[in-house]
Amino acid sequence: MNMDQLKRQAAARALEEVRDGMQLGLGTGSTAKHFVELLGERVRAGLKVIGVPTSEATRADAERCGVPLTTLDEIDHLDITVDGADEIDPALNLIKGGGGALLREKIVAAASDRMIVIADDTKWVPTLGRFPLPVEVVPFGLGATRRAIEKAFAECGVSGQMAVRKARDGHVFVTDGGHWIVDAQLGRIEDPPSLAKALSAIPGVVEHGLFIGLASSAVLAGGEGIRVIERRKPKGD
Repeated sequence: MNMDQLKRQAAARALEEVRDGMQLGLGTGSTAKHFVELLGERVRAGLKVIGVPTSEATRADAERCGVPLTTLDEIDHLDITVDGADEIDPALNLIKGGGGALLREKIVAAASDRMIVIADDTKWVPTLGRFPLPVEVVPFGLGATRRAIEKAFAECGVSGQMAVRKARDGHVFVTDGGHWIVDAQLGRIEDPPSLAKALSAIPGVVEHGLFIGLASSAVLAGGEGIRVIERRKPKGD
């Protein structure tokens, strides 16, 4: 079974959680695209749902598939967000943003009762950091912002090369929100929550790709089938 088939399997398993009348967050990326396509098939068969897309690309996919859309200005919460991830650790912390939609993805995930992450099992890692960490930044004052990011890295015990992301045409990649992305090659992130907090405190950082405590469950498709991992809630939750 190839990677694309595994992604579609994970998307199909997540679709089993969708019920009539739900308000859904629709993720961005190749795995989330499978979910939108499968959801469209269910909608055409009579399922009543409404979705909030996390990117202009997902908006276009949803419209093409006939999935009704709304915004977070029109509704006050989402039942489930289904989205992919670039890396998933055993605590269900994530690195996201390889597709450049991390800001909208995090806004939508945070507005959801549950976030289901769908992926092939190569995205499951013991420690985050092998995938470059995206940091969405304001272009103004980029030098100062990069120095602040480097300081935050040092304080959190990580280091690595940083590069402004380029689009396929060679120009700087610009997010749907009009920002730039700096990708950091960190290798290992031993304490993702601390690094997330440090990056969030930097004025020039709009958002970062560490998703901490947002994923409720992960659906991983591999050669031996589907695994569903639920996030263990801390005592007292």
